[in-house]
Amino acid sequence: MNKGVAVYPGSFDPPTNGHLDLIERGSKMFEQLVVAVLRNSEKTPMFSLPERLEMLRELTKDLSNVRIDTFDGLMVEYAKSIDAMCVLRGIRAISDYEYELQMALMNRKLEPTLETVFMMPAVKYSYVSSRLVREVAQAGGPVKDLVPEVVEQKLHEKLDPAYKLRDTQLIEVPIRREKRRKKKA
Repeated sequence: MNKGVAVYPGSFDPPTNGHLDLIERGSKMFEQLVVAVLRNSEKTPMFSLPERLEMLRELTKDLSNVRIDTFDGLMVEYAKSIDAMCVLRGIRAISDYEYELQMALMNRKLEPTLETVFMMPAVKYSYVSSRLVREVAQAGGPVKDLVPEVVEQKLHEKLDPAYKLRDTQLIEVPIRREKRRKKKA
C-alpha cells in the first residue's frame, strides 16, 4: 500500500460493479481513497446527489480507508484541498484511454505534482458504464450483474413503471403466442 491520499472522481449515476471493483482494488493501493462525486448543475442525473452518496456509502461501509465526498469545479483544485497525491481513473476501452489521457495531461499541466493512475476493471465489467445501465434499466431490462444489489433495488424503485411494463409483457407475450398457436390449429 502506498502512503497518501488518492481521489476517484466521477458522477456515479448510478454506481456500477465496475466502479465498485475499482474502489475495492484502489483501497488496497492507497492509505486513503476518496470517492468524489461530481456536483454538476448542468446535468440532470437519474439519481440525486444525496441518493448517489447514500448508495456509495452503503457499498463502501466495510472499506475503512474509503471516504465518500462531493466536489464541484476543477477536480485538481479539489484534489489539492484534500492533499491527494493521485487521481484514480478506470479505463474500459481505447476510447476511454484517449479521453482519460487528455484529462490526465491537462490535470498535470494544472497541477504537476498530481499523478494519475489508470486501472482496468475486471474483464467481466469491461463493457459496463453508468450510461448503459441507465438505458437498460429505463427500458425495463435486467441489470442484475451490472450493478450491486442495493443499486438494482434503487433502480427498480425509481423506474417502477418500466419494470412493471416489462413484467406485464413477459406474461402477456407467451399468452398471446399460445392463443395464436391455438387459433392456427
